[in-house]
Amino acid sequence: MARQRNRINRDAGILVLRPGFGIMFMFHGFPKILGGTEEWEKSGEDMQALGIHFLPIFWGFMSAFSEFVGGILLILGLFTRIAAGLMFINMVVAAVVHLSKDPALLGAAHAIEDGIVFLSLIILGPGQYSLDAMITG
Repeated sequence: MARQRNRINRDAGILVLRPGFGIMFMFHGFPKILGGTEEWEKSGEDMQALGIHFLPIFWGFMSAFSEFVGGILLILGLFTRIAAGLMFINMVVAAVVHLSKDPALLGAAHAIEDGIVFLSLIILGPGQYSLDAMITG
């Protein structure tokens, strides 16, 4: 009985977390998607903090895509671990960029916190109340 209650609580918690973060990231990524190549290039140039100096438009688009489409996928609970993985990578890059500009942790804290949540979703999975669970049975 207690084990079943823990499972229900776990799945309910994931159900709150997934759409909550998904909605916020969808709205955060939407203007970046609409920004087009100029916005993508500007954002993609941040990859220089990792020593990557090529294809800034591609990297910027991938960042916007991971936030917007990843947010939608989290809301639905579809391809949850893949979406969370892309969003985790995006937050690692964001944290590195912030730390390269200012080594104080405060600037990178938000990206690090979000990255921890996405890493947790990779580990926990989508939960019972998701399209992933419906598809896999």
